[in-house]
Amino acid sequence: MRLIRPGLTFILACLFAIAAHAQSVTYDVSFPNNVHHEAEITVTFTDIPSSSPLEVLMSRSSPGRYALHEFAKNVYNVRATDADGHPLSITRPGPSEWDVSGHNGTVLVTYTLFADYADGTYSGIDNTHAHLNMPATFMWVRGMETAPIRITFHRPDPAWGIATQLLTTGDPETFTAPTLDYFMDSPTEISPFTLRTWDVTSNGKTYTMRLALHHDGTEKEADDYAAMIRKVVPEEIAVYGETPDYEPGTYTFIADYLPYVHGDGMEHRNSTILVSTLPLATDALRNLGTVAHEFFHQWNVERIRPRSIEPFDFEKANMSGELWFAEGFTSYYTGLLMRRAGITDDDAYAAYLTRSLNVVLTAPGRHFFSAVEMSMQAPFVDRASAIDRQNKQNTFISYYTWGQVIGLGLDLTLRTRFPGLTLDDYMRAMWRKHGKTEIPYTLDDLKNVLGAVTGDRDFADDFFRRYIEGHDVVDYEALLSRAGYMLQKANAGHVWLGAPVTDDDDGARIDAGPILGSPFYSAGLDRDDIITQIGDVTIEGAAYVEALRAVLKPGDTAPIRFIQRGVEKEATLTLTEDPAMEVVSFEAAGWEVTPAIQALRDAWLGAHAAGHGSE
Repeated sequence: MRLIRPGLTFILACLFAIAAHAQSVTYDVSFPNNVHHEAEITVTFTDIPSSSPLEVLMSRSSPGRYALHEFAKNVYNVRATDADGHPLSITRPGPSEWDVSGHNGTVLVTYTLFADYADGTYSGIDNTHAHLNMPATFMWVRGMETAPIRITFHRPDPAWGIATQLLTTGDPETFTAPTLDYFMDSPTEISPFTLRTWDVTSNGKTYTMRLALHHDGTEKEADDYAAMIRKVVPEEIAVYGETPDYEPGTYTFIADYLPYVHGDGMEHRNSTILVSTLPLATDALRNLGTVAHEFFHQWNVERIRPRSIEPFDFEKANMSGELWFAEGFTSYYTGLLMRRAGITDDDAYAAYLTRSLNVVLTAPGRHFFSAVEMSMQAPFVDRASAIDRQNKQNTFISYYTWGQVIGLGLDLTLRTRFPGLTLDDYMRAMWRKHGKTEIPYTLDDLKNVLGAVTGDRDFADDFFRRYIEGHDVVDYEALLSRAGYMLQKANAGHVWLGAPVTDDDDGARIDAGPILGSPFYSAGLDRDDIITQIGDVTIEGAAYVEALRAVLKPGDTAPIRFIQRGVEKEATLTLTEDPAMEVVSFEAAGWEVTPAIQALRDAWLGAHAAGHGSE
């Protein structure tokens, strides 16, 4: 979900920047106090009109995040001078803006950045690396978005490398970007990283794939991990039949797998940031899932982009109703492509499907909002900051999860209703119409392409009306059975209560808001209520509740005593069956896998990479 706003193609932007702009922006970055998480940054703006103040900004949002993050909070020691070093007047019309007046066409702004949160959105600086997300790091000027940019990083240690999609120069510490948008979309890692490279050929061009890996592991772990990525990459290319045209001639996986970072993944036009506290020695497979997800985004969202967030606005929250497709379909392909690459097996893929289907089929949120409306809530949930309690457990389903399930349903529906057609065909059609051309799409465009691919506009209209703009779900049980998977109750015959409980001095405390329709919810219990008795059993902790749950049956009733906001209350608890679902392969269930089932499963989950981009 990481969008930039190129408008024109990259090449035209470069030509425009060179031909039309005497204006330029130059950054100089050093790290004299990196042990205390500081960078010293000077930015020079040239050939600017002197008739009005220069409006210097820190971004409030970052490509790929839809909520506000207010990066100005980490900036201080702001000073401005003209080209001769004379101090200039600064006023502060807002928390993210500094207006500089009295200049003569050139302004140098110097400031200190504090950065101690290395993930895909923020920056992290210490004595081991400088992990820079550009919107969280660099000031820019309103009105100079198309001016070319030059940046020099003064490495804390000359032995450290610099990993970025920024364009190289003859100086290993200096890079360029044609516009602000490309610059802001170019995260940079400066550290003693390990580098692995290999080539991929597509459409007559050869590109270098780079893995810049900053971790505490061994060289063998780096080799093994690079080998895993090299299995996934061809399967991703096979979906679309080609890679994008990587303008630098490279694509860079920038990975920080360290105990002092914060887990995240963020795709960019010609690179991706991968951040995890999980070491490769024990969790390479989990980290690889983020690689598969973010790499798929280079097609689906970096170039196949929703019009609703094109251009991306660095000064406000960004809302889109198409994230079920941009993020959700990418999540669907994450597990699918790891299976096609042979990284996981059929049973592991069943477990992957279980996690998302269980949420969508059982959570009450689906009845409040459609997949489109859930997508529009991204500014509230995409690492958005809030201190008040919310009712998301009852009203929200992640557009990642719901979109993943829609992708599964559409793929299997196409395979069974339109022989010879798959979701891959749909994604390739979107790539040709909206990706290669970089013409942003709307919800109607998504529908129109589906109608064109299937040759059945009524089907496309109905699918969108019911499952994307509506609240229905496809018949997953029937669709999965055709591929040799069972969708069944995970805990048939077992009761559930609707919220976890924890130990409390007076009994067992309800630790979260109960799920709508659950026994706790229906009995009038809420978060932080303390259960003191169920039936004739005095509750002395969470273990007592779990022990009772194990012996009670769906349909049973029992009196329950609890303390709610300091008042002792009593109600009747009516037990219902645990609604959790699971996907199980026919083999694991002891069912026969017929030749027809095996053929559908092989076409769906088998390797697709032969004949496409290769090493």
